[in-house]
Amino acid sequence: MLPDEITVEGFGKVHVEWRVSPRARRLALRIAPRANSVTVTLPPKCPPAHAHAFVRQHGGWIASRLQRLEKTPSFTDGSIIPIEGTPHRITHDPTRRGGAWIEKDQLVVSGDASFISRRVTDFLRAHAARVLGEEVREMAQAAKLRPTRLDIRDTSSRWGSCSSTGRIMLSWRLVMAPHPVRHYLIAHELSHLVHMNHGPQFWKQVASLTPYRQQAEAWLRYHGPLLLRAG
Repeated sequence: MLPDEITVEGFGKVHVEWRVSPRARRLALRIAPRANSVTVTLPPKCPPAHAHAFVRQHGGWIASRLQRLEKTPSFTDGSIIPIEGTPHRITHDPTRRGGAWIEKDQLVVSGDASFISRRVTDFLRAHAARVLGEEVREMAQAAKLRPTRLDIRDTSSRWGSCSSTGRIMLSWRLVMAPHPVRHYLIAHELSHLVHMNHGPQFWKQVASLTPYRQQAEAWLRYHGPLLLRAG
């Protein structure tokens, strides 16, 4: 029987979700940023004791990743959040009206203090729709690709997706990332309009659209979990 919770040295108790996958060939471990927990994927015939030992052996890695998540930016007065990769300080001004807007290096939020988080989120969602929408259109037109629709959503772990009908989905949180990261992720999803897999031809298509793959993937490995939890 595998435990729902483990104690990680240097961090404390951590919830663990165990998933048996018929496609898994080996044990895999990942952090679930929103839940502040660990997800372990097991091959069907993996002995429970082996899986438990695998997690214990990676305790240091788990602790370092979860400690990093404690630096997650909050949507509160005085906090600093990235917008298109540039730091902006959230500044609450209760004397003003109009939601939230950018003034130089500040994101000014009006109204009652109890609405700061919601208004910052609303601003970022709307900003994402404008910025990401334009960036998708520009790249799609240049590459002569035709997505059928673009949806901006909030997801727990995915930055984007592309359906078999050509529908592109991007997380609004992507608007907090710098341009090379956005450029790569948009290229990634648009490439699925041509190749609905991750084979060699798919990556060749991605490379034809963006030079930022390695840079973006490295950035996302470090900063991505923080953006998925921001708020």
